[in-house]
Amino acid sequence: MHVNLPEKRYYSIGEIAKAFNVNTSLLRFWEKEFREIQPKKKQGGARKYTPEDVTSIQKIYHLLKEKGLTIEGAKKQLKLKNLSKEGNLVVIQKLEQLKSDLEVLLENL
Repeated sequence: MHVNLPEKRYYSIGEIAKAFNVNTSLLRFWEKEFREIQPKKKQGGARKYTPEDVTSIQKIYHLLKEKGLTIEGAKKQLKLKNLSKEGNLVVIQKLEQLKSDLEVLLENL
């Protein structure tokens, strides 16, 4: 699903609900279930969603509404994606270190 929101720093829960065609209560439920959604709360309790929150909601919406996964299934998918990103970072760091070591060896030949 492509969400059509104007570029802003923060979005209200109403704007997000309208963009995804869901109830605000569903967004509040997802916030409790998924640590990926962490809107800032103003003094009166009003939620302010960042563009990063919108991206997370898009992923969750896709997994739950379009792919038909359960809450637990969606949590597992998100965890696997996060682990693969972390794993990629470790591999890149190791490759950079190996490249550096090889360059030193080449200089000493």
